[in-house]
Amino acid sequence: MLIDLSGKTAVITGSTAGIGLAIAHGLAHAGASVVVNGRTEERVHAAIEYIRLACPDANVRGVAADLATAEGCEKLVNAEPHTDILVNNMGIFEATDFFEIPDADWQRFFEVNVLSGVRISRAYAPGMVKKGWGRVVFLSSESGINIPPEMIHYGFTKSANLSVSRGLAKRLAGTGVTVNAVLPGPTLSEGVMAMLEPSAEKNGMSVEDTAREFVKAKRPSSIIQRATTPEEVANMVVYVCSKQASATTGAALRVEGGIVDTLT
Repeated sequence: MLIDLSGKTAVITGSTAGIGLAIAHGLAHAGASVVVNGRTEERVHAAIEYIRLACPDANVRGVAADLATAEGCEKLVNAEPHTDILVNNMGIFEATDFFEIPDADWQRFFEVNVLSGVRISRAYAPGMVKKGWGRVVFLSSESGINIPPEMIHYGFTKSANLSVSRGLAKRLAGTGVTVNAVLPGPTLSEGVMAMLEPSAEKNGMSVEDTAREFVKAKRPSSIIQRATTPEEVANMVVYVCSKQASATTGAALRVEGGIVDTLT
Protein backbone atom coordinates (compact mmCIF):
# COMPACT_ATOMS: atom_id res chain seq x y z
CA MET A 1 0.00 0.00 0.00
CA LEU A 2 1.43 3.34 -1.06
CA ILE A 3 0.23 6.19 1.13
CA ASP A 4 0.53 9.46 -0.75
CA LEU A 5 -0.51 12.63 1.06
CA SER A 6 0.99 15.05 -1.43
CA GLY A 7 -0.99 18.28 -1.53
CA LYS A 8 -2.36 17.77 2.00
CA THR A 9 -1.45 19.87 5.03
CA ALA A 10 -1.17 18.22 8.45
CA VAL A 11 -1.14 19.93 11.85
CA ILE A 12 0.19 17.75 14.67
CA THR A 13 -0.12 19.15 18.18
CA GLY A 14 2.57 18.41 20.73
CA SER A 15 4.90 17.15 18.04
CA THR A 16 8.39 18.14 19.15
CA ALA A 17 9.18 14.73 20.69
CA GLY A 18 7.95 11.18 21.21
CA ILE A 19 4.83 9.95 19.45
CA GLY A 20 4.00 13.39 18.06
CA LEU A 21 7.38 13.79 16.41
CA ALA A 22 7.16 10.27 14.97
CA ILE A 23 3.74 11.11 13.52
CA ALA A 24 5.02 14.36 12.02
CA HIS A 25 7.94 12.47 10.46
CA GLY A 26 5.63 9.75 9.13
CA LEU A 27 3.22 12.22 7.56
CA ALA A 28 6.08 14.21 6.03
CA HIS A 29 7.51 10.99 4.60
CA ALA A 30 4.08 10.36 3.01
CA GLY A 31 4.29 13.73 1.27
CA ALA A 32 2.14 15.94 3.51
CA SER A 33 3.12 19.51 4.32
CA VAL A 34 3.64 19.23 8.07
CA VAL A 35 3.08 21.83 10.79
CA VAL A 36 4.94 21.00 14.00
CA ASN A 37 3.74 22.40 17.32
CA GLY A 38 5.35 22.75 20.72
CA ARG A 39 5.51 25.22 23.56
CA THR A 40 8.90 26.77 22.78
CA GLU A 41 10.62 28.06 19.65
CA GLU A 42 13.72 26.03 20.50
CA ARG A 43 11.94 22.69 20.60
CA VAL A 44 9.89 23.48 17.49
CA HIS A 45 13.05 24.41 15.58
CA ALA A 46 14.82 21.22 16.73
CA ALA A 47 11.87 19.08 15.58
CA ILE A 48 11.81 20.79 12.18
CA GLU A 49 15.52 20.16 11.72
CA TYR A 50 15.11 16.51 12.75
CA ILE A 51 12.39 15.96 10.15
CA ARG A 52 14.30 17.79 7.44
CA LEU A 53 17.38 15.68 8.14
CA ALA A 54 15.33 12.47 7.90
CA CYS A 55 13.27 13.68 4.90
CA PRO A 56 15.33 16.21 2.93
CA ASP A 57 12.41 16.96 0.59
CA ALA A 58 9.92 17.52 3.42
CA ASN A 59 7.78 20.64 3.52
CA VAL A 60 7.76 21.33 7.25
CA ARG A 61 7.20 24.41 9.36
CA GLY A 62 6.22 25.06 12.96
CA VAL A 63 4.23 27.14 15.41
CA ALA A 64 5.29 27.61 19.02
CA ALA A 65 2.12 27.84 21.12
CA ASP A 66 0.91 26.45 24.43
CA LEU A 67 -2.33 24.74 23.50
CA ALA A 68 -3.31 24.26 27.13
CA THR A 69 -4.76 27.76 26.88
CA ALA A 70 -7.40 29.28 24.62
CA GLU A 71 -4.86 31.95 23.67
CA GLY A 72 -2.35 29.33 22.57
CA CYS A 73 -4.94 27.56 20.45
CA GLU A 74 -5.89 30.86 18.85
CA LYS A 75 -2.22 31.57 18.10
CA LEU A 76 -1.87 28.26 16.26
CA VAL A 77 -5.04 28.73 14.23
CA ASN A 78 -4.11 32.31 13.33
CA ALA A 79 -0.72 31.12 12.10
CA GLU A 80 -2.18 28.14 10.21
CA PRO A 81 -5.83 28.93 9.39
CA HIS A 82 -6.48 25.79 7.34
CA THR A 83 -5.46 22.15 7.43
CA ASP A 84 -6.57 18.91 5.81
CA ILE A 85 -5.32 16.68 8.62
CA LEU A 86 -5.40 17.37 12.36
CA VAL A 87 -3.71 15.07 14.85
CA ASN A 88 -4.60 15.98 18.45
CA ASN A 89 -1.55 14.41 20.03
CA MET A 90 -0.67 16.83 22.83
CA GLY A 91 -1.00 15.29 26.28
CA ILE A 92 0.51 14.95 29.72
CA PHE A 93 0.63 12.12 32.27
CA GLU A 94 1.91 11.47 35.75
CA ALA A 95 1.51 8.80 38.39
CA THR A 96 -0.25 10.25 41.45
CA ASP A 97 -2.46 8.58 44.02
CA PHE A 98 -6.12 9.57 43.70
CA PHE A 99 -6.19 11.03 47.22
CA GLU A 100 -3.21 13.25 46.44
CA ILE A 101 -4.58 14.81 43.22
CA PRO A 102 -5.79 18.37 43.90
CA ASP A 103 -8.55 20.09 41.96
CA ALA A 104 -5.97 22.15 40.08
CA ASP A 105 -4.37 19.01 38.62
CA TRP A 106 -7.73 17.62 37.52
CA GLN A 107 -8.37 20.92 35.76
CA ARG A 108 -4.86 21.00 34.23
CA PHE A 109 -5.20 17.49 32.82
CA PHE A 110 -8.60 18.33 31.37
CA GLU A 111 -7.33 21.53 29.75
CA VAL A 112 -4.27 19.87 28.19
CA ASN A 113 -5.55 16.41 27.28
CA VAL A 114 -9.16 17.15 26.36
CA LEU A 115 -10.05 20.79 25.85
CA SER A 116 -7.05 21.53 23.62
CA GLY A 117 -8.27 18.95 21.11
CA VAL A 118 -11.84 20.23 21.37
CA ARG A 119 -10.76 23.81 20.65
CA ILE A 120 -8.48 22.95 17.74
CA SER A 121 -10.98 20.54 16.16
CA ARG A 122 -13.73 23.14 16.48
CA ALA A 123 -11.51 25.60 14.61
CA TYR A 124 -10.33 23.33 11.78
CA ALA A 125 -13.15 20.87 11.09
CA PRO A 126 -15.53 23.35 9.39
CA GLY A 127 -12.89 24.09 6.74
CA MET A 128 -12.49 20.37 6.10
CA VAL A 129 -16.24 20.03 5.68
CA LYS A 130 -16.24 22.81 3.08
CA LYS A 131 -13.58 20.94 1.10
CA GLY A 132 -15.42 17.64 1.46
CA TRP A 133 -12.32 15.89 2.81
CA GLY A 134 -10.46 15.81 6.10
CA ARG A 135 -8.94 13.70 8.82
CA VAL A 136 -9.12 14.33 12.57
CA VAL A 137 -7.29 11.98 14.93
CA PHE A 138 -7.30 12.03 18.73
CA LEU A 139 -4.48 10.26 20.59
CA SER A 140 -6.27 8.45 23.38
CA SER A 141 -4.74 5.50 25.27
CA GLU A 142 -5.48 2.01 26.47
CA SER A 143 -5.67 3.79 29.84
CA GLY A 144 -8.93 5.29 28.62
CA ILE A 145 -10.42 1.78 28.77
CA ASN A 146 -8.26 0.15 31.45
CA ILE A 147 -8.20 3.05 33.92
CA PRO A 148 -4.85 2.82 35.78
CA PRO A 149 -5.32 3.15 39.55
CA GLU A 150 -2.05 5.08 39.82
CA MET A 151 -3.22 7.85 37.46
CA ILE A 152 -6.99 7.99 37.43
CA HIS A 153 -7.01 11.61 36.28
CA TYR A 154 -5.04 10.63 33.18
CA GLY A 155 -7.34 7.70 32.40
CA PHE A 156 -10.36 9.98 32.79
CA THR A 157 -9.04 12.35 30.12
CA LYS A 158 -8.27 9.52 27.73
CA SER A 159 -11.81 8.19 28.11
CA ALA A 160 -12.99 11.69 27.29
CA ASN A 161 -10.92 11.62 24.09
CA LEU A 162 -12.84 8.53 23.02
CA SER A 163 -16.19 10.19 23.71
CA VAL A 164 -15.28 13.37 21.86
CA SER A 165 -13.87 11.55 18.82
CA ARG A 166 -16.87 9.24 18.50
CA GLY A 167 -19.34 12.07 18.95
CA LEU A 168 -17.57 14.36 16.48
CA ALA A 169 -17.43 11.56 13.91
CA LYS A 170 -21.22 11.23 14.15
CA ARG A 171 -21.64 15.01 13.99
CA LEU A 172 -19.65 15.05 10.72
CA ALA A 173 -21.47 12.09 9.17
CA GLY A 174 -21.55 12.15 5.39
CA THR A 175 -19.17 15.10 5.04
CA GLY A 176 -16.06 13.25 3.86
CA VAL A 177 -14.30 14.13 7.13
CA THR A 178 -13.34 11.17 9.30
CA VAL A 179 -12.67 11.32 13.02
CA ASN A 180 -10.92 8.52 14.88
CA ALA A 181 -9.08 7.80 18.10
CA VAL A 182 -5.80 5.89 18.29
CA LEU A 183 -5.01 4.09 21.54
CA PRO A 184 -1.34 3.43 22.29
CA GLY A 185 -0.17 1.42 25.27
CA PRO A 186 3.05 2.05 27.20
CA THR A 187 5.31 3.58 24.56
CA LEU A 188 9.02 4.39 24.58
CA SER A 189 8.40 8.10 24.27
CA GLU A 190 10.63 10.77 25.75
CA GLY A 191 8.37 11.11 28.80
CA VAL A 192 8.11 7.39 29.53
CA MET A 193 11.84 6.87 29.11
CA ALA A 194 12.54 9.74 31.53
CA MET A 195 10.14 8.16 34.02
CA LEU A 196 11.87 4.78 33.75
CA GLU A 197 15.50 5.98 33.74
CA PRO A 198 15.96 6.12 37.55
CA SER A 199 14.73 2.54 37.92
CA ALA A 200 16.89 1.41 34.99
CA GLU A 201 20.01 2.95 36.51
CA LYS A 202 19.23 1.56 39.94
CA ASN A 203 18.87 -1.99 38.59
CA GLY A 204 21.67 -1.77 36.02
CA MET A 205 19.26 -2.37 33.14
CA SER A 206 18.58 -0.63 29.86
CA VAL A 207 15.49 1.57 29.63
CA GLU A 208 14.09 -0.81 27.00
CA ASP A 209 14.45 -3.81 29.31
CA THR A 210 13.02 -1.81 32.20
CA ALA A 211 10.03 -0.92 30.03
CA ARG A 212 9.58 -4.60 29.15
CA GLU A 213 9.54 -5.52 32.86
CA PHE A 214 7.11 -2.65 33.55
CA VAL A 215 4.72 -3.96 30.91
CA LYS A 216 4.89 -7.49 32.27
CA ALA A 217 4.24 -6.27 35.83
CA LYS A 218 1.72 -3.48 35.25
CA ARG A 219 0.07 -4.58 31.98
CA PRO A 220 0.25 -8.39 32.24
CA SER A 221 -2.45 -8.88 29.59
CA SER A 222 -0.08 -7.48 26.95
CA ILE A 223 0.31 -9.93 24.12
CA ILE A 224 3.54 -8.48 22.72
CA GLN A 225 4.97 -8.31 26.29
CA ARG A 226 6.91 -5.11 25.65
CA ALA A 227 6.46 -1.40 25.20
CA THR A 228 5.64 -0.11 21.73
CA THR A 229 7.81 2.38 19.87
CA PRO A 230 6.64 5.84 18.79
CA GLU A 231 7.08 4.73 15.18
CA GLU A 232 4.70 1.80 15.64
CA VAL A 233 2.01 4.16 16.90
CA ALA A 234 2.78 6.66 14.14
CA ASN A 235 2.28 3.98 11.49
CA MET A 236 -1.34 3.56 12.57
CA VAL A 237 -1.92 7.32 12.64
CA VAL A 238 -0.45 7.80 9.16
CA TYR A 239 -2.77 5.10 7.80
CA VAL A 240 -5.83 6.65 9.47
CA CYS A 241 -4.89 9.97 7.88
CA SER A 242 -4.56 8.43 4.44
CA LYS A 243 -6.97 8.45 1.52
CA GLN A 244 -7.16 4.66 1.84
CA ALA A 245 -8.79 4.96 5.29
CA SER A 246 -11.91 6.65 3.92
CA ALA A 247 -14.30 4.08 5.45
CA THR A 248 -12.73 4.18 8.92
CA THR A 249 -14.41 6.72 11.18
CA GLY A 250 -15.77 6.86 14.70
CA ALA A 251 -13.32 4.10 15.58
CA ALA A 252 -11.08 3.42 18.56
CA LEU A 253 -7.99 1.90 16.96
CA ARG A 254 -5.72 0.08 19.38
CA VAL A 255 -1.93 0.03 19.06
CA GLU A 256 -1.32 -1.28 22.58
CA GLY A 257 0.03 -4.74 21.96
CA GLY A 258 -3.16 -6.54 22.96
CA ILE A 259 -3.41 -5.17 26.52
CA VAL A 260 -7.15 -4.54 26.25
CA ASP A 261 -8.60 -8.02 26.56
CA THR A 262 -11.81 -7.60 24.57
CA LEU A 263 -12.92 -8.71 21.12
CA THR A 264 -14.08 -5.23 20.10
